[in-house]
Amino acid sequence: MAQDPEPNDEERDQDQLLTSHALDMVALWDSSNIDSEVEADMIRGVLDSNGIPTLLVGAPQFANLGFQVMVPRGKVMEARRLIEEAQAAGPEAAAAGELASEQEK
Repeated sequence: MAQDPEPNDEERDQDQLLTSHALDMVALWDSSNIDSEVEADMIRGVLDSNGIPTLLVGAPQFANLGFQVMVPRGKVMEARRLIEEAQAAGPEAAAAGELASEQEK
């Protein structure tokens, strides 16, 4: 608009705020099973360790209402792929990964 000042060179070089629907948080997984909090934490751990931001919705005192793991809309496909890979690898891969991370310390 005419009243808006033109950005100077310094302002153009700064990061711009992303305002995209790809950043909207959507439910990737939800459950109201008795162990849903534990499963949600495991899913969140897999995604966080692969650089996908997550949001855990639910509260332990209201566990019967369930838990949800939410991710940005633009990361849903990648998140599903990572979860499927982790499930296919099984608990043996998780144990091996934990052992490797302990040996690195």
